[in-house]
Amino acid sequence: MTKPPEHQQRQQQQQKQSVAGNNYEIDRLVEARTSELSALSSHLQSLAEKEKSTLARTLHDELGGLLTAAKMDLSWLQSRVDTPAYQERLAQLGSVLDEAMGLKRRVVEDLRPSLLDHFGLATALRAYVDSACTKAAVQADIRLPEDGEPIPKDIAITLFRIVQAGLNNVIQHANAKHVTLELSAGGGEYSFTLQDDGRGFDPNSARDSWPHGIMGMQQRVRALGGKFSLESAPGHGTTLRVTVPAAIQ
Repeated sequence: MTKPPEHQQRQQQQQKQSVAGNNYEIDRLVEARTSELSALSSHLQSLAEKEKSTLARTLHDELGGLLTAAKMDLSWLQSRVDTPAYQERLAQLGSVLDEAMGLKRRVVEDLRPSLLDHFGLATALRAYVDSACTKAAVQADIRLPEDGEPIPKDIAITLFRIVQAGLNNVIQHANAKHVTLELSAGGGEYSFTLQDDGRGFDPNSARDSWPHGIMGMQQRVRALGGKFSLESAPGHGTTLRVTVPAAIQ
């Protein structure tokens, strides 16, 4: 077979080098954009948590104060009104105020779990998982250490949100009868495992078909410099494992 002329060989070599250079530049740009988007996502999540915390405090302090004042005024009126019809209407108003106070408490807890701030991650997780699983008729096996040395707030709220999202996926999609949550601390890191006996799914399927909750969990873990793994198979449940360093990177 006749070899191509020398100038053609040079052209081919130059073309290969040009293509390789273009590919390298594209890869570099993709990596840079991915890093920027990841940093932006982490910033937005952090900002959202701060805004939730601020809103929770406002609702607790200001709206809670207004509702409490209304209850006190209502009690004053009830002690001074003898007419049965008025007493009945005041009692109905009291029930409405009680419902409003209950709604305020639920909204505040959804925005920022008070147990997390006052009693630590283990206590907050135990209360949340117990409540959510009881409502969903799912049996829960909760293996959490006693709250010892306080976990940094940014790490604690992130781990709480990941468990919250993971359990929400289990309850909404897995059709599970039993879940196990295990949290451990040591060796300069925090780890937890959330396992269910539900329907499972194929984790090798296209990631753009995954629930947004899973991708959100991945991003939260990535922002802390941690490790995220998801093991599942159709008909064999799902196991979520997360490990994050004890100090934010």
